Amino acid sequence: MSKEIKENAVYTTAETQEILKISNSTIKRMLKNGLIRANKIGGQYRILGKELLRLVSPSVEKKVIVSYLQLKDRVVKKINKW
Repeated sequence: MSKEIKENAVYTTAETQEILKISNSTIKRMLKNGLIRANKIGGQYRILGKELLRLVSPSVEKKVIVSYLQLKDRVVKKINKW
């Protein structure tokens, strides 16, 4: 059962994980790298629904693909040097 993302709702990292179907380590990495913008309140992150909607939009998917391919190229070049 998928959960509807409400634009003005505020989600915890656990709720975000459930909605996006990603692991705890993935959400931490996304927060650290700035892929998901969040506010830290009392040591815990709170993520706006509009941020999740932005994340799942097609334009963001294109940026992720470009970023992945750039990273892949750097890794391949480094490996080939060995």
